[in-house]
Parts: sequence; structure tokens; C-alpha cells
Amino acid sequence: MHKIDKPKILVVNDDAGSLLALTSLLDQWAEASNYTVLTARSGHEALRQVLLHDFAVILLDVNMPGMDGFETAEAIHQRARSADIPIIFVTAFLADELDRLKAYQRGAADFLFTPVIPQILLAKVSVFVTLATKNEQLRRQAAKLSERTLELTATNRRLTREMEERRDAERKSHAKDEFLAMLGHELRNPLSAISSASSLIGLAKAPPDTVARAKQIIQRQTQHLTRIVDDLLDLSRAMSGKILLARTPLDLSSLVGACLETFRATGRTNGYTVTCDLQPGWVHGDPTRLEQIATNLIDNAVKYTPLGGAIHIAIARAGDQVEMQVTDSGVGIPADLLPHVFEVFVQGTISLDRSQGGLGIGLSLVRRLVELHGGSVEARSDGTSSGSTFTLRLPAAPHQVVRESVPTPLATATARPLVLLIEDNDDGREMMATMLEAWDYTVLQAADGLAGVDLAQAHAPQVALIDIGLPGIDGYEVARRLRQIDATSTIKMIALTGYGLAEDQKRVLEAGFDLHLVKPVDMGALLDVLGACPGQLTLK
Repeated sequence: MHKIDKPKILVVNDDAGSLLALTSLLDQWAEASNYTVLTARSGHEALRQVLLHDFAVILLDVNMPGMDGFETAEAIHQRARSADIPIIFVTAFLADELDRLKAYQRGAADFLFTPVIPQILLAKVSVFVTLATKNEQLRRQAAKLSERTLELTATNRRLTREMEERRDAERKSHAKDEFLAMLGHELRNPLSAISSASSLIGLAKAPPDTVARAKQIIQRQTQHLTRIVDDLLDLSRAMSGKILLARTPLDLSSLVGACLETFRATGRTNGYTVTCDLQPGWVHGDPTRLEQIATNLIDNAVKYTPLGGAIHIAIARAGDQVEMQVTDSGVGIPADLLPHVFEVFVQGTISLDRSQGGLGIGLSLVRRLVELHGGSVEARSDGTSSGSTFTLRLPAAPHQVVRESVPTPLATATARPLVLLIEDNDDGREMMATMLEAWDYTVLQAADGLAGVDLAQAHAPQVALIDIGLPGIDGYEVARRLRQIDATSTIKMIALTGYGLAEDQKRVLEAGFDLHLVKPVDMGALLDVLGACPGQLTLK
């Protein structure tokens, strides 16, 4: 416990004898009563002492030259710091009622008459010394309580923050668990359909129309799997800031109109009332990523709007921004979910038998792609069964004059180039070779890098399709070796890889490849590339 300073008593008297008499009496009790005594010979000196110290009580002589006791008392009590100091007036005569009134008006707490009776002096002084001691104890206890209160408040805030962080972590962990369960569900559905369709094709008695339908199912479900993988990869790249935008001036209305045509052509909007108000809105953005944003927003509206519902898409210039709104009459967004709809893995009510499907990452990907374009996206909803509106805003760009392209004559047909396919996955290599041979290409096959280099030297193909992840030596080393050999240095080399980041493409080109295709390879794009050989390889 902190030591409490001794209370102080100030004795003010211009007469040296009287001052000595009073201080002598007080000093003899000072040790026992635990106080100290200070003195002043005038009112002005008393004021200086009051400025320097706090006093338990002041013994103030009434009759002093210059500033008398009443004036001194009034001056002391005019200062905020000393306004509450009790003052005992010391006088040599019995004060009449008017003098007492005047004294009390100046702040007197009591009177002492000389000659002073020691016992009365001790009694009066002890009351104020004890009161000052208690007040100091209370002040220190209050300060300690205040300090403790601040500590408890800080602790409470810390505990509250930790509880919120824990709840947030638990919510995210729960969302991730649900996402993993949903991912398994979304992957198994198309895999099950592909497996069943493959088995059906292998049946000897399967009717031709059934086989054709099975092939369509395999193709459609393979595309669905590809979209799932692409969404996962794109989200990972967007979250780590590894998506590089290929910006170009474009009309957002034209792009969204094309997306809607795709939805209509594939039957995705059948059963819905879809209305549009697409005014010209030029932005500076990546066409592929903006199409991805628009597709996800429209798909979200379709997914959460029951058949027979309405979807409205509007694009308009708003100041220095282009604004796109997708409004639906669907299930709406609960108030507790609304602030989190753009977070990773967040969906509405998730159950393994729900009809909407999806991984719950589309809107999170939308937000990150929009932010990469310097824009913003927000969601509004009045709650369950009230529909929702998603508003996208992008910085506007100057209007561009669209020039009509002049069609170029088709190139004359040339002989098919000899193709070398280096792929360690037996099934993948066999399927691609079979597909290419169906288009009248002659295909040489190698299951590893070294065998591929030997085949290239022996047969000098015009084109080499090379997987990057090969046993022995990888695709990068295969490309470097083929470029160093005179007989194979001019082969057009196309990298086949599951890695699609910008740095992956850069590494591929630095190794000597001409092109970089991401698995699963779109056969239409590959055939376009092969159709350009011999010559400069370009993707259309």
C-alpha cells in the first residue's frame, strides 16, 4: 500500500510571539497525530504557501496589517485548488454576531479565541487532520479503483475480441467443412455420370442413339468438371494477386449481351422472364475476366430464382463509372448472410440434396476480379423471398469507334504436319492421339522425355505436343534439348500443362516453346493451332 503523506497545518500570524506559541503547541502533538506544521507571517505569504501545498486546515489570525484575515480567507477560497480548505480564525477578542457572519461569509469553518486553550486547539485541529487523512485514503483508493477498472475494461475488450475472432474462425472453419463436402458432391456427380456413360458405350447391345447421348453426357460433364477446376484455380490466383489482366477498351453492354445469348442458347434461362436495358458502357478491362464476372452474376440470379421468376439486367453510365445491375425475384438473402455473400465458401442454406449446386466461390471470385479492375460490387436484399440485386461498378473509359474487320480469304489446304505427342499419362496420350488421328493427323507417341527426344531426332516432326510433368527429364528440358539439336531446332513446340499462371506461361516460352495450352486442352483450339502449321503458331 502506498504511504500517505502527512496532512499539513498552516499557521498564519503576523505576531512572532503568537506564531511561536501556536506552533509550539501544535508541534508537541504532531508526531502522535501524524501531521506537519508550516507557518506564514502575512496574508501574502499565506497565499504563496497555499499555492505550494495542500493543507488540512489553516489557523488564520484575523488582525493582520495590510491584508487582514478576512481578506486572506477570501483570496484563498477564490482559487479553485484551495477553495475547500477549512479555515479557523484566531482572534484576541470575542467576536460579535456581525463579525461571525462576516467570517463565515469569507469561508470560516470555526473560531479560536486567545489565549488558546490547548485541549480545544487539539480537538478542533484533530477533526480536520483526520478528515484530510480519510480523504487522501479515499482519493488513492478511487485512483486505484479507476486503474483497476481500466485494466478490467481492457481485459474485457480483449476477451470480447478473442471471442469474436474465435466465432469468426469457427464460422470460417464450418464454411470450409461445408465447402469440402460440397466439393466432393459436385465432383462425384459428373464423375458418376461419366462413369455410367462410359460403361454404357461399352455395352455390345447399346443402341446407336443411346451411345450418342452417352457421348454428349461425357462431353457435357467433362466441361462441368473443367469449370469447377477453373473456378478453384482462378479464385486461388485472385486471392494471391497472381491474375494478370489483358486490358482492352470494350463495351460492357455488348459483352453482357453475348453472355445472355450463350445462356439462352444453352437453355439456362428457359422458364424465366429475362428483361434487359443494356445501354452502351465502355470500360478498360480484360474481356475474359469481365465475361467471367457477368456470367457468375447472371448464373447466381438463375440459380437462386425459382422457375417462373423474373431476372432484369441493366447497364448504364453513372458519372465516371459504368454500372451493371442484376436483379432477381428469387429466394433473397437473409440479413445475417448479406454482409458475407462475397466471402470465400459462403452460400445460402447448404444441404447435399439442394438443387442449386455450385461451390459458393463464384461471388467471391467476382469481387476479387472487380477489385482488380478498380471497381466495386455490392449486394442488396430485403430478406428471404424478397429477391436480390447485385450492383457492379467499373471505371468508365472513353467511347471507342468500332471498325468493321475485313474478312481475309481462307488459306488453301495444306498437308497435315507430322505430330509428336510426349505424354506420360497413358489414357490421356491415347485419347489425344486417337482424336488427332480422327482428323487425319499422323501421331508419334512417347511416354517420357528421353524417348520423345529420340523420336524427334529420328523422324523430325513438324509439331511436338509436350507435357511439362514428365518422368526422367521434364518438358522444359525436352524443349531446351530439341532447340539445341540442328535437326529438331525448328519444330513447333506446344506445352501441355495443368499450370496456367502468367509466370508459368513465361517459363514455358523461355524454355523454347512456341505456345502454352492448359489442360484439359480444348480440341477446337488445338486443331486451329495445328491448322496453322507449318507457319507461325497463334491461338485464335
